[in-house]
Amino acid sequence: MRIGYSVEGSTDRALLNGLQQRWCPAATLVEGRFRGTSGISQTREIPNTCIELQSKGADMIVFLRDANNEPWRDVLKAEHARCRSDHQHLTIFGVCDRNIECWISADADWIGERTGRPAAEFRIPDPKNAFNAAMRITGFDRREPEISKLVAEAPLRNWLSNQSFESFYEALRSFAKLNNCDLENLREN
Repeated sequence: MRIGYSVEGSTDRALLNGLQQRWCPAATLVEGRFRGTSGISQTREIPNTCIELQSKGADMIVFLRDANNEPWRDVLKAEHARCRSDHQHLTIFGVCDRNIECWISADADWIGERTGRPAAEFRIPDPKNAFNAAMRITGFDRREPEISKLVAEAPLRNWLSNQSFESFYEALRSFAKLNNCDLENLREN
């Protein structure tokens, strides 16, 4: 299986890599352009990225983006609306409520224990700065292998408390069922 993807940053890419290692280790990740850097309007960016990734043999396409300060459900709806009907069956959208660090830090106790930081640092509406400091992320070292490993080992069932992650997870489970794939049932673990 070839999983095409388009993300906004290196932490997003690391998260997808960790999920791929965990759920589909035999799959190959196929990178599309970074979101918002193509110079293409948002209206054309998703359709053009789908065409690009499909031409690279992607069996599924994942788009991840941050909602920032917008309601994540509205952003998700707008993303779906930009996808052409002939690509919708291949495409999964993940919109992080605020940012990807909110998903990774959803289990504050676990992330605090793993990074050696107090869990309270991650129990805030926007843990991005706390996460970056805990992971020692810099402009020169994005720490992608370490973040991927962290995601691959995380107790993801606790991430379901974040509604935007739950939405993304349910979209992945639906895709897996339609394609006869087995995906970890986080609700049973």
